Amino acid sequence: MKIKTVIKAFALLSISSSAFASVVVNQAVTEDEVLAAQHGWCQALVDISTTYTENGHEAAKTLAQEVLEGAYAYQMGTVLFKPTLTVNPQTFRTTPEGALSYFVGGDEAYPQDSGFALKNWTACEIENAGVFITGNSASTMGKVHFTDGEGNQTSVDKTWKFVKDDAGALRIALHHSSLEYAE
Repeated sequence: MKIKTVIKAFALLSISSSAFASVVVNQAVTEDEVLAAQHGWCQALVDISTTYTENGHEAAKTLAQEVLEGAYAYQMGTVLFKPTLTVNPQTFRTTPEGALSYFVGGDEAYPQDSGFALKNWTACEIENAGVFITGNSASTMGKVHFTDGEGNQTSVDKTWKFVKDDAGALRIALHHSSLEYAE
């Protein structure tokens, strides 16, 4: 008798629990999201450069701040950012202030920064050597080609790691960039 009562209780519980909507959270990263994030980063760099040319440093700085807040994972913790053209003791930019200075310069705390994003970039292209996706993160490695207003191209080796935040937005948690080795 007790077993029948327990079974009946579970049956009622199953019926009543099905009335509640389930929330499924899937933080898995897709290749399309990674490629979109990379292309978005490139477009943002060109947009910052164009904004600087057309509207000046303050407008470019405001846009760069928005890009950093939207693309990088600084609000989640330390971002492992090693920009291309930095020198010791400020090689690594683990804070949003350091990253902003690298992109637009003008911060007395980072006197070597001239503003990488202010170099009249007109195009930016990604050439991935590989994309590795596992669960809620993805890593990429390859070349990024920048073209300036005179048609000159600069290529860098770039590694990114993307993670999803609590809202499901893909963010850059690691960004390493270096110039190609020249003999």
